[in-house]
Amino acid sequence: MPAPPLPACLPFDARRQARGLYWRGWSVTQIADELSLKRPTVESWKRRDRWDEAPSIRKLEDCLEVRLMTLVAKEKKAGDDYKEIDLLGRQIATLARVRRYQAPGGHEGDLNEKVGNRNAGEKKKARKNHFTAEQAARLRAIFEGQLYGYQETWFANLSQRTRMILKSRQIGATYYFAFEALIDAIETGRNQIFLSASKAQAHQFRSYIVGFAKLVGVTLTGDPMCITSALRPEEEAAAELHFLGTNFRTAQGRHGNFYFDEFFWVHSFEALNKVASGMATHKKWRKTYFSTPSTIAHPAHPYWTGERRNRRARKEERVEIDVSHAALRQGAVGPDRVWRHIVTIHDAEAAGCDLFDIDELKDEYAPDEFANLFGCEFVDDSLSAFKFNELVRCGCDSLVEWTDCDPEGARPYGTRAVWAGYDPQESEEGDNAALVIMAPPAAQGGTFRVLERHQLRGLDFEQQAAFIEAVCARYTVTYMGVDATGVGAAVYQLLAKSAAIGGVTKIEYSLEVKAAMIMKAQNVIRRGRLAFDVAMIDLISAFVSIKKALTASGRGITFKAGRAGGDGHADLAWAAMHILINEPLDGKQAPKASMEIC
Repeated sequence: MPAPPLPACLPFDARRQARGLYWRGWSVTQIADELSLKRPTVESWKRRDRWDEAPSIRKLEDCLEVRLMTLVAKEKKAGDDYKEIDLLGRQIATLARVRRYQAPGGHEGDLNEKVGNRNAGEKKKARKNHFTAEQAARLRAIFEGQLYGYQETWFANLSQRTRMILKSRQIGATYYFAFEALIDAIETGRNQIFLSASKAQAHQFRSYIVGFAKLVGVTLTGDPMCITSALRPEEEAAAELHFLGTNFRTAQGRHGNFYFDEFFWVHSFEALNKVASGMATHKKWRKTYFSTPSTIAHPAHPYWTGERRNRRARKEERVEIDVSHAALRQGAVGPDRVWRHIVTIHDAEAAGCDLFDIDELKDEYAPDEFANLFGCEFVDDSLSAFKFNELVRCGCDSLVEWTDCDPEGARPYGTRAVWAGYDPQESEEGDNAALVIMAPPAAQGGTFRVLERHQLRGLDFEQQAAFIEAVCARYTVTYMGVDATGVGAAVYQLLAKSAAIGGVTKIEYSLEVKAAMIMKAQNVIRRGRLAFDVAMIDLISAFVSIKKALTASGRGITFKAGRAGGDGHADLAWAAMHILINEPLDGKQAPKASMEIC
């Protein structure tokens, strides 16, 4: 019997759609209802085209093709869509190899390209660190498909000679600029140079770039990393990617675009910037500075405001640069030809970044801390008990300089003695708690080295004590100073019974004790006897947030850093000072194993 005539309004290729649904487990009746067809029509297609006799591989190919076409037809694709398109394409290619193997004359080389045809000639080896035109196009599509609005603004201003960006913490700037630089290296062949204050920070760029290349099947190696692509002539030199921390002086002969990470937090900014500017002297190179703000005392601040330019200019050549958030929210080129942009956490959220719970962050950070870390506001340290620039000088590249430490090891400092300080959390709604681990000076007048620091919130006194014991189990702790007021009294009692921690010492705060701790810390910092990794900018912020204040009577001076809702928690700084005070104020006597302040 001939098949019934097709409906006049039958959708294009309904027969293929019906077949696909059948192979995915739909019944003939369900298919007819879904596609508004007559059941006999679908039944006829099934019989005449032998749907039930189709091999499994054909059914799989059809399923993959339908999904692939659906994704390709999407007008606006996300990064995950491109990843799935790549995966589906590779699966279809795999099934095609299986078909060749099953066909007459098929051989093992059809399944495994490494085996190949034994009669074939020698094949050309894949080029190292090389991108084909297809891989380059796919990588750019992935890059553009996952940008937030503010990152699109950065990309739209890629051609600016100098970009200077003030940003909120954790909005993906390092991630973005690593990807941007890789795309530029592939497409233009220009060198890319990444400047950071430490090797670990610089190599974060490298880790991101290696990960991006893997998205399109390219494995990148080398440091410096040399990249070629089919988009450029073969005789053209490879683009070089340099990742520089404390070894920046070794690259003074290099040239290329450079990216200066967290430039508001580095020591010797002038020296670093002189080298960086030298690497981008030619007009074809670009300079990109990006950072969260630190204090107005930092040497980079006059660059941001344009004041440094005015210092060198004649009176009639001086310019006024509006660096307010309102003026720079969308980005703007100033009269000094520098493109500036401010991105607060609220700007990032408005531009599509949904990675934060802003209300929760406001609960975790005091107002001035939140304003500095997430609101792009500079700190005025003129009233602070500690000077920002003195603290920044204490930063070091610990991975390079501290060869006797292994942060990833089971015993980071071996069996040698360490000291610890703990500032407990006052309540579940109060400030953060902080634990600091330091290596004490090996000799009189030596350096205190911060090995670890931790902040935690929302724990009761038992949980706080358990956390401390777990961290200290990796060290040989011979002294621990604990603030024994409030919740700290209960934490102290539990830790004093711990067999894993030695020299647990009660610190009961008073004006005299607080003043002694501040004076000791000021002396240690001023003399350069405190050292910590440059990435510990939260420790710097904690010290700077401690300010001089009048006592309640108004007749004396004390030091305060407001708790929940005040000027700043400073918990890390107090925990560090609980350690420093274990050495006598003059620093001349041999350090004691423990002490008690009453």
